[in-house]
Amino acid sequence: MKPKTEEFLYFLLWSAEQLTRPSFRNLDESFEGWAYRNGFLDQIAVLERQRFIERKSGRSGARVYRLTTQGRLHALSGRDPEVQWSRSWDGHWRLVVFDVPTRQNTQRSRLRRCLRNKGFGYLQNSVWITPDALDEEAETLRGTKANVESLILLEARPCAGESDAEIVAGAWDFDVINQLYARYLKILKGKPIGKLTNKERAMTMRHWAEAERVAWRDAVNSDPLLPERLLPPGYLGRRAWQRRIEVLRKAKRDLHTFKP
Repeated sequence: MKPKTEEFLYFLLWSAEQLTRPSFRNLDESFEGWAYRNGFLDQIAVLERQRFIERKSGRSGARVYRLTTQGRLHALSGRDPEVQWSRSWDGHWRLVVFDVPTRQNTQRSRLRRCLRNKGFGYLQNSVWITPDALDEEAETLRGTKANVESLILLEARPCAGESDAEIVAGAWDFDVINQLYARYLKILKGKPIGKLTNKERAMTMRHWAEAERVAWRDAVNSDPLLPERLLPPGYLGRRAWQRRIEVLRKAKRDLHTFKP
């Protein structure tokens, strides 16, 4: 997705989760109108085709665009933190163990990148772990000829006294994850203060919003968003999420003060 489209989807998420376009007069008087003239809304047709937004008709015949569930998840960088933290865990770890020959280094790198992007942690470079079921991975492999010497999916529990906390600490680097959340919290503190009484203030808000979006994406993409019972002491993700909700609610109210 192009950066401009990503930016507009994010804008819809925290500004109102909907956009009504009753008339050009109203557009001229709103932050949405200013955004329209600055190129945000050029992406509506693209997002509608991709089913990230949906169009409905209001009572006055106005067009109303709303984020779909798919669009909301995409704007949240692909995962809803609250849903992820509150999911249940059956106490079993799932492992992906592989031994791809060095002559197939491209495939090995692609597999590692895929596992990392899906939130897996690694105990070793070829032993990756997750608390979640491997239904999708198993379905992908179903129907192919198994070669357990190259790749195998396992479900396991520690049997030599290892704690789940030790496994989490070994599989994910929460020091780095917390550093990214600390950086994000610092950016939140820099939200512009005051009403959007002119275009300069509106542009300042837009620049801050872009920095906030990128910093959140970097932090949450590094975070496996583990079930609550597995979260380590001192984890900053939940604090950052709650603070994000508070700050973006204030930013939403600021948008309604915009005056061209």
